[in-house]
Amino acid sequence: MLFSQFFAPTSKDIPADAKIASHILMLRSGMITQTASGIYCWLPLAVRVLEKITKIICEEQDRIGAQKVYFTTIQPADLWIESGRYEAYGKEMLRIKDRKDGDFLYSPTNEEQATDVFRKYVKSYRGMPVMLYQIHWKFRDEIRPRFGVMRGREFLMKDGYSFDISFEAAKETYRKIFKSYLRTFRRIGVTAIPVQADPGAIGGNMSHEFQILAETGESTLYYDRKLPTASDEELMTTFAVTDERYDPKTTPISESELMISKGIEVGHIFYFGTKYSKPMNAFVLDENGEKLYPEMGSYGIGVSRLIAAIIEASHDTRGIIWPEAVAPFDVTILNLHMKNKKCVEIAQKIYDAISLRKEVLYDDRFISVGEKLADADLIGIPYQIIIGQKKIENGIVELKNRKTGEIVEMSCEQIIARFV
Repeated sequence: MLFSQFFAPTSKDIPADAKIASHILMLRSGMITQTASGIYCWLPLAVRVLEKITKIICEEQDRIGAQKVYFTTIQPADLWIESGRYEAYGKEMLRIKDRKDGDFLYSPTNEEQATDVFRKYVKSYRGMPVMLYQIHWKFRDEIRPRFGVMRGREFLMKDGYSFDISFEAAKETYRKIFKSYLRTFRRIGVTAIPVQADPGAIGGNMSHEFQILAETGESTLYYDRKLPTASDEELMTTFAVTDERYDPKTTPISESELMISKGIEVGHIFYFGTKYSKPMNAFVLDENGEKLYPEMGSYGIGVSRLIAAIIEASHDTRGIIWPEAVAPFDVTILNLHMKNKKCVEIAQKIYDAISLRKEVLYDDRFISVGEKLADADLIGIPYQIIIGQKKIENGIVELKNRKTGEIVEMSCEQIIARFV
């Protein structure tokens, strides 16, 4: 992709209403633009990151047998009245009427609709277990939207729902989802700590949050010092809680073993049994022809929020530092002298060669050297190939690692070999 043709409206200015790094950097790098309070348009740079994250999530969900669907964003109120949540959910739910005066809502979550789909088509225990998931836009009318996409009103979310024939089977599904989330976050390139959590408005009695460590996190985490080296199985029971659940009098570990950090919630999984299947009469027949109400679970990842959390955990004073797995591009080529024939020739040669294997952003704009270097650091692509007229006379280009800041001099052929 040529930067001259890429829609990425970067800016030097710090927006007056942006208070945290992710909000500032997403606006300055041209990833998002605000449409209304807590509602943003996602521009090409951000979309590339969203798509890489969703691809990883889908691969890990498919791996454990979950099947992708798309539930509707607009749902009839009747489903929520059945479950008892229509009035209880509160003002965060956007309630609307259609032209026939029917009551509808803009989906904040999909337990009811998933249960409705299940009961329509699964009539026997032989059709279970069932795991469905989607990655779709949601809306919650936050009373005080803030921090950009970190706490917006419209957001992209992965939500999944499981239906099992027994508590033991549901517990096994929960374990599979738990491990799949750990793999997902590792592949994305972040450290997510699973903490025991309250189920909140979803309901249930077994729940974990997944928190990314970041100094600007809203949650305070208390966890066992051994947690970072624990196995995936051990992580389900290793002590880790948020400040809402922390009680120094009942904490099962000593003060010397206790770690305290700030975190940003990016995922939440729940087991809630028959909380929805019973009131919505979503039963199957067991082997004796008796009614069996499925044991259910719900599993979410805040995809758009995750992007902000990654930035909060990985940035410096110059801009974003993307993990390689989800960076909008793998490499950026910075031709610092577009009027120099040799620079143009070498930049084009490198671009043509490595773009066959890698996603490359070639900065071919006629702007100052300082602007190109600043934009490259701001956008945060993992590797920068820097081509300047002085060193190119000796056949040398520079390779900069955005994360470490290390710069290595290489020949054109060495650069191509490095990425092809």
